[in-house]
Amino acid sequence: MKSPMPLGPLMIDIDSVELSAVDREVLKHPLVGGVILFSRNYDSIEQVSVLCDEIHRLRAEPLLLAVDHEGGRVQRFKEGFTPIPCMQMLGECYQEDKENALNYARQVAWLMAMELRQVGVDFSFAPVLDIDYACSDVIGDRAFSSDKKIVVELAEAFQQGLAEAGMASIGKHFPGHGAVAPDSHVAIPIDERSLEEILQDDVYPFRQLIQAGMKGIMPAHVIYQQVDEMPAGFSEFWLQTILRQQLGFQGAIFSDDLTMQGASVVGDIGQRAQQALKAGGDMALICNDRTAAEQVIDHLNGVEINTNSIERLKKMRPTTRLPEGSLQDSLKWQQCRKIIDGFN
Repeated sequence: MKSPMPLGPLMIDIDSVELSAVDREVLKHPLVGGVILFSRNYDSIEQVSVLCDEIHRLRAEPLLLAVDHEGGRVQRFKEGFTPIPCMQMLGECYQEDKENALNYARQVAWLMAMELRQVGVDFSFAPVLDIDYACSDVIGDRAFSSDKKIVVELAEAFQQGLAEAGMASIGKHFPGHGAVAPDSHVAIPIDERSLEEILQDDVYPFRQLIQAGMKGIMPAHVIYQQVDEMPAGFSEFWLQTILRQQLGFQGAIFSDDLTMQGASVVGDIGQRAQQALKAGGDMALICNDRTAAEQVIDHLNGVEINTNSIERLKKMRPTTRLPEGSLQDSLKWQQCRKIIDGFN
Protein backbone atom coordinates (compact mmCIF):
# COMPACT_ATOMS: atom_id res chain seq x y z
CA MET A 1 0.00 0.00 0.00
CA LYS A 2 1.38 3.40 -1.01
CA SER A 3 1.94 5.99 1.71
CA PRO A 4 -0.04 9.25 1.36
CA MET A 5 1.47 11.98 -0.79
CA PRO A 6 3.34 14.33 1.60
CA LEU A 7 2.49 18.00 1.97
CA GLY A 8 4.19 20.10 -0.70
CA PRO A 9 5.84 23.48 -0.07
CA LEU A 10 3.25 25.67 -1.85
CA MET A 11 0.07 27.27 -0.52
CA ILE A 12 -2.26 28.58 -3.21
CA ASP A 13 -5.86 29.80 -3.47
CA ILE A 14 -9.04 29.21 -5.44
CA ASP A 15 -11.34 31.65 -7.25
CA SER A 16 -14.83 30.86 -6.01
CA VAL A 17 -17.09 29.38 -3.33
CA GLU A 18 -16.67 25.89 -4.74
CA LEU A 19 -13.94 23.87 -6.38
CA SER A 20 -13.69 23.76 -10.16
CA ALA A 21 -12.33 20.78 -12.06
CA VAL A 22 -9.11 22.76 -12.64
CA ASP A 23 -8.86 23.53 -8.91
CA ARG A 24 -9.06 19.83 -8.08
CA GLU A 25 -6.36 18.99 -10.57
CA VAL A 26 -3.97 21.72 -9.37
CA LEU A 27 -4.54 20.99 -5.67
CA LYS A 28 -3.60 17.35 -6.22
CA HIS A 29 -0.15 18.35 -7.51
CA PRO A 30 2.58 17.04 -5.14
CA LEU A 31 4.15 20.51 -4.79
CA VAL A 32 0.94 21.87 -3.27
CA GLY A 33 0.54 21.52 0.49
CA GLY A 34 -2.05 24.08 1.45
CA VAL A 35 -4.90 26.37 0.47
CA ILE A 36 -5.51 29.90 1.72
CA LEU A 37 -9.11 31.12 1.67
CA PHE A 38 -10.31 34.68 1.04
CA SER A 39 -13.62 36.56 1.31
CA ARG A 40 -14.51 35.53 -2.25
CA ASN A 41 -14.51 31.90 -1.08
CA TYR A 42 -17.10 32.57 1.62
CA ASP A 43 -20.87 32.74 1.21
CA SER A 44 -22.17 31.09 4.37
CA ILE A 45 -21.09 28.81 7.21
CA GLU A 46 -22.74 25.85 5.50
CA GLN A 47 -21.10 26.58 2.13
CA VAL A 48 -17.58 27.08 3.49
CA SER A 49 -17.88 23.96 5.65
CA VAL A 50 -18.64 21.91 2.53
CA LEU A 51 -15.77 23.59 0.68
CA CYS A 52 -13.25 22.91 3.46
CA ASP A 53 -14.38 19.31 3.74
CA GLU A 54 -14.02 18.79 0.00
CA ILE A 55 -10.51 20.29 0.01
CA HIS A 56 -9.48 18.09 2.94
CA ARG A 57 -10.82 14.99 1.16
CA LEU A 58 -8.88 15.62 -2.05
CA ARG A 59 -5.77 13.85 -0.77
CA ALA A 60 -4.99 11.06 1.69
CA GLU A 61 -2.70 13.50 3.55
CA PRO A 62 -5.15 16.43 3.79
CA LEU A 63 -4.00 19.82 2.55
CA LEU A 64 -3.56 22.52 5.18
CA LEU A 65 -6.35 25.10 5.16
CA ALA A 66 -5.53 28.65 6.26
CA VAL A 67 -7.05 32.13 6.29
CA ASP A 68 -6.12 35.66 7.34
CA HIS A 69 -8.61 36.15 10.14
CA GLU A 70 -6.91 38.48 12.63
CA GLY A 71 -9.88 40.65 13.50
CA GLY A 72 -10.59 44.30 12.79
CA ARG A 73 -10.10 45.13 9.12
CA VAL A 74 -8.50 41.73 8.42
CA GLN A 75 -11.31 39.20 8.80
CA ARG A 76 -12.22 37.20 5.68
CA PHE A 77 -15.42 35.52 6.90
CA LYS A 78 -18.08 37.86 8.26
CA GLU A 79 -21.75 36.90 7.94
CA GLY A 80 -22.37 34.23 10.57
CA PHE A 81 -18.99 34.78 12.24
CA THR A 82 -18.35 36.88 15.33
CA PRO A 83 -16.77 40.23 14.39
CA ILE A 84 -13.36 40.14 16.08
CA PRO A 85 -12.05 43.48 17.39
CA CYS A 86 -8.76 44.84 16.10
CA MET A 87 -5.81 44.01 18.33
CA GLN A 88 -5.16 47.68 19.10
CA MET A 89 -8.40 47.68 21.10
CA LEU A 90 -6.94 44.99 23.36
CA GLY A 91 -3.87 47.16 23.80
CA GLU A 92 -6.04 50.11 24.80
CA CYS A 93 -7.91 47.91 27.25
CA TYR A 94 -4.57 46.82 28.74
CA GLN A 95 -3.81 50.43 29.64
CA GLU A 96 -6.98 50.56 31.74
CA ASP A 97 -7.14 47.04 33.19
CA LYS A 98 -4.24 44.68 32.52
CA GLU A 99 -5.81 41.49 33.90
CA ASN A 100 -9.06 41.96 32.05
CA ALA A 101 -7.19 42.70 28.81
CA LEU A 102 -5.15 39.50 29.08
CA ASN A 103 -8.29 37.51 29.77
CA TYR A 104 -10.03 39.16 26.82
CA ALA A 105 -7.10 38.39 24.51
CA ARG A 106 -7.24 34.73 25.46
CA GLN A 107 -11.02 34.54 25.05
CA VAL A 108 -11.03 36.41 21.73
CA ALA A 109 -8.41 34.04 20.33
CA TRP A 110 -10.27 30.96 21.56
CA LEU A 111 -13.54 32.07 19.99
CA MET A 112 -11.87 33.06 16.71
CA ALA A 113 -10.08 29.72 16.52
CA MET A 114 -13.12 27.63 17.42
CA GLU A 115 -15.34 29.35 14.86
CA LEU A 116 -12.73 28.72 12.16
CA ARG A 117 -12.17 25.12 13.22
CA GLN A 118 -15.91 24.53 13.26
CA VAL A 119 -16.02 25.06 9.47
CA GLY A 120 -12.79 23.14 8.81
CA VAL A 121 -10.04 25.81 8.71
CA ASP A 122 -6.81 24.55 10.30
CA PHE A 123 -5.24 27.88 11.27
CA SER A 124 -5.27 31.64 10.86
CA PHE A 125 -2.17 33.72 10.17
CA ALA A 126 -2.22 35.38 13.59
CA PRO A 127 -1.17 37.03 15.84
CA VAL A 128 0.51 40.17 14.48
CA LEU A 129 3.67 40.78 16.54
CA ASP A 130 4.68 44.03 14.86
CA ILE A 131 5.20 47.07 17.07
CA ASP A 132 3.02 50.07 16.25
CA TYR A 133 5.43 52.94 15.56
CA ALA A 134 2.52 55.07 14.27
CA CYS A 135 4.06 55.30 10.80
CA SER A 136 2.67 52.23 9.01
CA ASP A 137 -0.93 52.30 7.78
CA VAL A 138 -0.78 48.68 6.69
CA ILE A 139 0.08 47.62 10.27
CA GLY A 140 -1.55 50.35 12.38
CA ASP A 141 -4.42 49.01 14.49
CA ARG A 142 -3.50 45.42 13.62
CA ALA A 143 -0.70 45.73 16.21
CA PHE A 144 -1.41 45.26 19.91
CA SER A 145 0.68 48.20 21.08
CA SER A 146 3.62 50.56 20.63
CA ASP A 147 5.18 48.97 23.74
CA LYS A 148 7.02 45.74 22.98
CA LYS A 149 6.37 44.33 26.45
CA ILE A 150 2.63 44.89 26.14
CA VAL A 151 2.74 43.25 22.69
CA VAL A 152 4.35 40.21 24.32
CA GLU A 153 1.88 39.92 27.19
CA LEU A 154 -1.19 40.24 24.99
CA ALA A 155 0.22 38.01 22.25
CA GLU A 156 1.10 35.31 24.78
CA ALA A 157 -2.46 35.41 26.12
CA PHE A 158 -3.77 35.31 22.54
CA GLN A 159 -1.51 32.34 21.79
CA GLN A 160 -2.82 30.55 24.89
CA GLY A 161 -6.38 31.04 23.64
CA LEU A 162 -5.49 29.57 20.27
CA ALA A 163 -3.81 26.60 21.96
CA GLU A 164 -6.88 25.97 24.15
CA ALA A 165 -8.86 25.68 20.91
CA GLY A 166 -6.25 23.32 19.44
CA MET A 167 -5.02 25.86 16.87
CA ALA A 168 -1.41 26.74 16.10
CA SER A 169 -0.25 30.36 16.31
CA ILE A 170 1.67 32.09 13.52
CA GLY A 171 3.50 35.30 14.36
CA LYS A 172 4.03 37.96 11.73
CA HIS A 173 5.81 39.85 10.20
CA PHE A 174 9.32 38.78 11.28
CA PRO A 175 11.53 40.58 12.22
CA GLY A 176 9.04 43.50 12.26
CA HIS A 177 7.10 45.57 9.71
CA GLY A 178 5.92 48.38 11.97
CA ALA A 179 8.82 50.83 11.55
CA VAL A 180 8.44 51.41 7.80
CA ALA A 181 5.68 53.49 6.21
CA PRO A 182 5.45 51.83 2.74
CA ASP A 183 3.01 48.94 2.34
CA SER A 184 4.82 45.83 1.06
CA HIS A 185 1.71 44.85 -0.90
CA VAL A 186 2.34 47.73 -3.32
CA ALA A 187 5.86 48.98 -2.52
CA ILE A 188 9.35 47.81 -1.54
CA PRO A 189 9.82 48.92 2.09
CA ILE A 190 13.37 49.58 3.28
CA ASP A 191 14.19 49.73 7.00
CA GLU A 192 17.43 51.60 7.66
CA ARG A 193 17.84 50.66 11.34
CA SER A 194 20.79 48.71 12.70
CA LEU A 195 20.64 45.01 13.47
CA GLU A 196 21.14 45.79 17.17
CA GLU A 197 18.11 48.07 17.29
CA ILE A 198 15.89 45.60 15.42
CA LEU A 199 16.95 42.72 17.67
CA GLN A 200 16.42 44.76 20.81
CA ASP A 201 12.98 46.04 19.89
CA ASP A 202 11.11 44.36 17.02
CA VAL A 203 12.52 40.85 17.46
CA TYR A 204 11.75 40.87 21.19
CA PRO A 205 8.10 39.74 20.81
CA PHE A 206 9.12 36.94 18.44
CA ARG A 207 11.78 35.73 20.87
CA GLN A 208 9.33 35.64 23.77
CA LEU A 209 6.52 33.99 21.80
CA ILE A 210 8.90 31.34 20.43
CA GLN A 211 9.86 30.49 23.99
CA ALA A 212 6.15 30.28 24.82
CA GLY A 213 5.56 27.70 22.08
CA MET A 214 4.76 29.57 18.87
CA LYS A 215 4.32 27.05 16.02
CA GLY A 216 4.68 29.22 12.91
CA ILE A 217 6.21 32.48 11.70
CA MET A 218 5.69 34.63 8.60
CA PRO A 219 8.59 36.92 7.60
CA ALA A 220 8.14 40.44 6.25
CA HIS A 221 8.72 41.55 2.67
CA VAL A 222 10.94 44.31 4.06
CA ILE A 223 14.61 44.97 3.24
CA TYR A 224 16.64 45.72 6.37
CA GLN A 225 19.31 47.62 4.49
CA GLN A 226 22.07 47.52 7.11
CA VAL A 227 21.64 43.76 7.57
CA ASP A 228 20.94 42.11 4.20
CA GLU A 229 20.01 43.28 0.69
CA MET A 230 17.31 40.59 0.49
CA PRO A 231 13.85 41.06 2.09
CA ALA A 232 13.66 39.01 5.30
CA GLY A 233 11.57 36.22 3.79
CA PHE A 234 14.29 35.51 1.21
CA SER A 235 17.27 36.00 3.51
CA GLU A 236 19.25 33.07 4.88
CA PHE A 237 20.66 35.44 7.49
CA TRP A 238 17.25 36.29 8.90
CA LEU A 239 15.69 32.84 8.57
CA GLN A 240 18.68 30.64 9.40
CA THR A 241 21.19 32.67 11.43
CA ILE A 242 18.70 34.70 13.45
CA LEU A 243 15.41 32.77 13.49
CA ARG A 244 16.63 29.17 13.55
CA GLN A 245 20.02 29.48 15.25
CA GLN A 246 19.87 32.49 17.57
CA LEU A 247 16.20 32.30 18.49
CA GLY A 248 16.00 28.51 18.35
CA PHE A 249 12.76 28.47 16.36
CA GLN A 250 11.79 24.92 15.38
CA GLY A 251 8.38 25.60 13.86
CA ALA A 252 7.16 26.24 10.32
CA ILE A 253 8.14 29.31 8.29
CA PHE A 254 5.51 30.61 5.83
CA SER A 255 6.40 33.22 3.23
CA ASP A 256 4.13 36.21 2.84
CA ASP A 257 2.32 36.32 -0.51
CA LEU A 258 4.97 36.12 -3.23
CA THR A 259 2.90 38.19 -5.67
CA MET A 260 3.29 41.27 -3.44
CA GLN A 261 5.43 44.15 -4.68
CA GLY A 262 7.79 43.81 -1.73
CA ALA A 263 8.89 40.44 -3.13
CA SER A 264 9.55 41.74 -6.65
CA VAL A 265 13.22 42.57 -6.01
CA VAL A 266 14.00 38.85 -5.92
CA GLY A 267 13.00 38.17 -9.54
CA ASP A 268 10.09 36.52 -11.33
CA ILE A 269 7.53 34.47 -9.44
CA GLY A 270 9.43 31.21 -9.89
CA GLN A 271 12.66 32.75 -8.59
CA ARG A 272 10.81 34.21 -5.61
CA ALA A 273 9.42 30.83 -4.59
CA GLN A 274 12.74 29.10 -5.11
CA GLN A 275 14.62 31.66 -3.01
CA ALA A 276 11.99 31.71 -0.24
CA LEU A 277 12.38 27.96 0.17
CA LYS A 278 16.17 27.98 -0.28
CA ALA A 279 16.54 30.65 2.41
CA GLY A 280 14.80 28.38 4.90
CA GLY A 281 11.06 28.75 4.33
CA ASP A 282 8.85 25.67 4.64
CA MET A 283 5.85 26.89 2.64
CA ALA A 284 5.58 29.62 -0.02
CA LEU A 285 2.29 31.46 -0.57
CA ILE A 286 1.12 32.46 -4.06
CA CYS A 287 -2.18 34.34 -3.83
CA ASN A 288 -4.72 35.90 -6.19
CA ASP A 289 -2.92 34.77 -9.34
CA ARG A 290 -3.54 31.21 -10.58
CA THR A 291 -1.26 31.74 -13.58
CA ALA A 292 1.58 32.66 -11.20
CA ALA A 293 0.86 29.58 -9.07
CA GLU A 294 1.07 27.34 -12.12
CA GLN A 295 4.31 29.03 -13.18
CA VAL A 296 5.80 28.29 -9.75
CA ILE A 297 4.70 24.65 -9.99
CA ASP A 298 6.40 24.38 -13.39
CA HIS A 299 9.52 26.16 -12.09
CA LEU A 300 9.86 23.86 -9.07
CA ASN A 301 8.76 20.65 -10.79
CA GLY A 302 11.16 17.87 -9.88
CA VAL A 303 12.52 19.69 -6.83
CA GLU A 304 12.92 17.33 -3.87
CA ILE A 305 10.60 18.22 -0.99
CA ASN A 306 12.43 18.93 2.27
CA THR A 307 11.50 16.17 4.75
CA ASN A 308 12.08 18.49 7.73
CA SER A 309 9.61 20.95 6.22
CA ILE A 310 7.04 18.20 5.80
CA GLU A 311 7.29 17.31 9.50
CA ARG A 312 7.09 20.95 10.59
CA LEU A 313 4.02 21.54 8.42
CA LYS A 314 2.26 18.47 9.81
CA LYS A 315 2.47 20.05 13.26
CA MET A 316 0.32 22.95 12.06
CA ARG A 317 -2.78 20.77 12.16
CA PRO A 318 -5.27 21.22 15.04
CA THR A 319 -4.21 19.30 18.14
CA THR A 320 -7.64 18.55 19.63
CA ARG A 321 -10.94 17.17 18.41
CA LEU A 322 -13.90 19.49 18.13
CA PRO A 323 -16.53 18.98 20.85
CA GLU A 324 -19.87 17.43 19.97
CA GLY A 325 -22.83 19.71 19.36
CA SER A 326 -23.16 23.32 18.30
CA LEU A 327 -20.35 25.65 19.32
CA GLN A 328 -22.83 28.52 19.67
CA ASP A 329 -24.79 26.52 22.25
CA SER A 330 -21.75 26.17 24.52
CA LEU A 331 -21.50 28.31 27.64
CA LYS A 332 -17.90 29.27 26.85
CA TRP A 333 -18.79 30.58 23.38
CA GLN A 334 -21.61 32.64 24.87
CA GLN A 335 -19.30 34.10 27.52
CA CYS A 336 -16.63 34.96 24.95
CA ARG A 337 -19.23 36.49 22.66
CA LYS A 338 -20.36 38.82 25.46
CA ILE A 339 -16.78 40.00 25.92
CA ILE A 340 -16.38 40.70 22.20
CA ASP A 341 -19.77 42.41 21.96
CA GLY A 342 -18.45 44.83 24.56
CA PHE A 343 -15.79 45.97 22.07
CA ASN A 344 -18.09 46.30 19.06
